[in-house]
Amino acid sequence: MGTRYRSILANSWSLLTFLLVVFITFTSATSSKSASSTGDSVVVILDPAKKADYSIFLEELQAKGYTVTIRAPKDEKPLLIEDGVPNFSHVVFLASETKSFSKDINPQTLVELLSSGTNLVLTLGLKQNLLTSLAPEFSLLLPPPTTPLVSFFPERPEPPSVIPISVDTTSTPNDSFSVLSSDVGGSIWFSGTAFALSSNPLLFPILHAPAESFVGDLSDASGLVSDALADAAEKGGEGLWAGSSLAVVAGFQTLVGGGTGHGTDAGSGLEQQARVAWVGGASLFSDEFAKKQIVEKVHQERGMKVVGNASGNKQAALDITGWAFQERGVLRIDDVSHHKLNESGAVEMYTTNDEIVYTVHISSYNPSTRKWEPSSGLKDLQVDFTMLDPYVRTALLPVRGKPGAYSTTFRAPDQHGVFKFVINYKRKGFTHLHHTMTVPVVPPRHDGYPRFLSAAWPYYAGAISTSIGFLLFCTLYLAGEAKEEKKTKKE
Repeated sequence: MGTRYRSILANSWSLLTFLLVVFITFTSATSSKSASSTGDSVVVILDPAKKADYSIFLEELQAKGYTVTIRAPKDEKPLLIEDGVPNFSHVVFLASETKSFSKDINPQTLVELLSSGTNLVLTLGLKQNLLTSLAPEFSLLLPPPTTPLVSFFPERPEPPSVIPISVDTTSTPNDSFSVLSSDVGGSIWFSGTAFALSSNPLLFPILHAPAESFVGDLSDASGLVSDALADAAEKGGEGLWAGSSLAVVAGFQTLVGGGTGHGTDAGSGLEQQARVAWVGGASLFSDEFAKKQIVEKVHQERGMKVVGNASGNKQAALDITGWAFQERGVLRIDDVSHHKLNESGAVEMYTTNDEIVYTVHISSYNPSTRKWEPSSGLKDLQVDFTMLDPYVRTALLPVRGKPGAYSTTFRAPDQHGVFKFVINYKRKGFTHLHHTMTVPVVPPRHDGYPRFLSAAWPYYAGAISTSIGFLLFCTLYLAGEAKEEKKTKKE
């Protein structure tokens, strides 16, 4: 009896240990998942000697669940792409001043990474390197080399090239979404170069340069603002690079994607999208600027008071990388359906002038819960019913009581052919949604037309009246001939 009891106790202990191991493994796997919708692995191209300069930024990435790997610019491993497959979900370039890289770090590799769905955070420097040669391919217009962004306002003890930029005055991609969150605060420190943006619909500014700033090299200036402006205008080539039309942070999103999946949930690689964040200087991510206070003068009744506030660099760095890593502004189409009005089942074809109900379900990624949730906040979603050209273009409105559902009802055009339902939603900052579905529209069957057309009653009346008139004429004519024959016989 004692042996049997010990055996049962040992088996129970083994089972309890196994369940405990499974629980710990599941908990650790769940907790280690990053806030990104596309992957957890991050490689940072950075000189290991400068790792301490970005410790706050790197620790925050690890705290969000990312697996961070540091690679020196000239190291051969770990490879960015191996056997045609990216080894990392995200790549961050903090070696902005490095001129030479290993052979696998080149513009062609970066473009291939984007095509494979890898997100990039690229920081520019004052010297020419592979990133400055790659920037024009993304429609960024760079000023001459070794010309930083400078500003003499507001008055401060820092050099003119170390600029506080107010986040409150920067434009956002649209009314419903902003890359920089409200947690950033009032201002951030910036030191680096600025760039102009061309009219590329895939490119948008995230953070503008201050209105009173300009790009120029102050090393040869006499110290006067007027001399610095004249020298900058002379070296600028096409004029003075100045004002808030310049950007210091910009976002770019590839056009590939949409469909019914995204990231790890996507089908083939054709449905994956990638994002690029261009930053004018790596110092925005540095510990120095994250700890550096913004000194402001506040008006009071007894005069001016100097107040020091914490900079928003730490949160701004997380917001920029969060958008680039596809934590925020990520949408996907879960399901699409269409049917005739007052019917529920899908049909293979429609007849001209049918009433069609089209419904789409859209979800967005929530980085807090790290789950996909129904999204009903899109205000300008629309669908086209096209055959070469759109015959119908109508808004898709949210359906009450059905989160994430958008629907509309429209009449099929009086034109038969092969039509397509097309959703082509492109808004700056959001994932591009593109979905097509083909359906034929046929004319009515021979018994599908109405017996009589109300619009044709004038023609019906004309035909009937003509027939009646013809019959009356024939009757009168024939009756007239018979009377003439009778009169002839009597005579």
